Amino acid sequence: MTAPDPKQETTHFGYQQVAIDEKVNRVRSVFDSVADQYDVMNDLMSLGVHRLWKRFTIGTSGVRAGQRVLDLAAGTGDLTRQLSKKVGDRGQVVSSDINGSMLNNGRERLLDQGFAGNIDYVQANAECLPFADNYFDCVTMAFGLRNVTDKDRALASITRVLKPGGALIVLEFSKVVIAPLKPLYELYSFKVLPLMGQLVANDAESYRYLAESIRMHPDQEALKTMMEKAGLERCSYTNMSAGAVALHKGYKL
Repeated sequence: MTAPDPKQETTHFGYQQVAIDEKVNRVRSVFDSVADQYDVMNDLMSLGVHRLWKRFTIGTSGVRAGQRVLDLAAGTGDLTRQLSKKVGDRGQVVSSDINGSMLNNGRERLLDQGFAGNIDYVQANAECLPFADNYFDCVTMAFGLRNVTDKDRALASITRVLKPGGALIVLEFSKVVIAPLKPLYELYSFKVLPLMGQLVANDAESYRYLAESIRMHPDQEALKTMMEKAGLERCSYTNMSAGAVALHKGYKL
């Protein structure tokens, strides 16, 4: 593996330091690799609990009929599907992901399930969203922010496209807050997940990156502060599963 040029600005890819321009390509490669087994692995990794996390996210979103919603890092469309039901025929959901393989899988899955009329699909980078200012009533992002290279830039871009009064909702892996559980969580993350990835998806490295990316992601308070610096107000978070996952929310006022 070639070391990054010391003259180039670098960022982390898991525990590795890589050139900033390289991280997007590496993240894309990870999700290209796991796209076809993504849903199966989500169920196995969380024992199906990810469905409850997402259901809670939608339930607390406040999304109503007729609204416009952007689902970032939409993946295979779990949130998009539920948001489509919420906004109804008069509303609009934009399902967006930086990764074409994930976005295509999500579109095919939702079309097969009969979701079509109020969903648009846009491949886009969260750091430079191709949407008008003050356009969306709500932006959701589930398990995608930790993969973004410049999170501050992404949060600023999201804030720009939100309407005044609109909400950003971020569901993301976070930091376990119950001390006795931390060693077990470490063992699961760095031993069990890569083995599961190898057995099910024939890809241990992508799931090792998953564990590393979670550890490198800002903790609950740090992400709340980043959202406030991006211009969002009334920022808060709710821990789930002992803090292994947290739901952050902030409003553009």
